[in-house]
Amino acid sequence: MNIMKIAAASIAAVSLATASMAGSLAEPEVEPMIEVVEEEPGSSAGSGGILLPLLGLAVVAALIASDDS
Repeated sequence: MNIMKIAAASIAAVSLATASMAGSLAEPEVEPMIEVVEEEPGSSAGSGGILLPLLGLAVVAALIASDDS
């Protein structure tokens, strides 16, 4: 029984050791990713940027106006 425990532990250690040594020891070559971002003029600060807050204020005003208490 004791030999089975030792054999199982050594098989587990060998399988973990072979998996950890897979690959090479050389540093990986990582190329920087070039990302091109094109913004449409007026999309962030134009009427779309003010439209959502105004819509939110209109919803809050409608909720206050419909309050029955």
